[in-house]
Amino acid sequence: MTCRQQPGSTMDNDRQHIVEMLEQRDIKPTAMRILVLKEMINCHEAFSLQSLEDKLDTVDKSTIYRCITVFLTHHLIHAIDDGSGSIKYAVCDSSCHCGEEGEHLDDLHAHFYCEHCHRTYCLSRIHVPVVPLPGNFKVHDINYVLKGICPECSAATTK
Repeated sequence: MTCRQQPGSTMDNDRQHIVEMLEQRDIKPTAMRILVLKEMINCHEAFSLQSLEDKLDTVDKSTIYRCITVFLTHHLIHAIDDGSGSIKYAVCDSSCHCGEEGEHLDDLHAHFYCEHCHRTYCLSRIHVPVVPLPGNFKVHDINYVLKGICPECSAATTK
């Protein structure tokens, strides 16, 4: 997991932005939720529960898990099963409705899993096609993961 601070941001502006993100999704902005979401935002690719626990080593693991569960329920983050054996998570932008049932299935996007560095990326500009199903089948989720080598690993192997 590569996490880094956003350039040029101040602590107060960051906190206010995080509070607004939580409130927009009807999530009470507790101190722990703010802390966990701040760390999630600083990650520029999808992250696992374990990598978040490693980053927030002073926070109880069950607290982090409860935050993730609340964030998932309110569609602030989405889960990605990239086939690595560990569910990854990514923060949704304010206009995202992925994970919501019904007409929002067309908001779902593809993900890319690098087989070299094992990072997972959201490809938010590549929408997942909704396949018309026969009969009484009902889609609740679509998982569309492309696997290969990311640009960073590809460049490193050509040097």
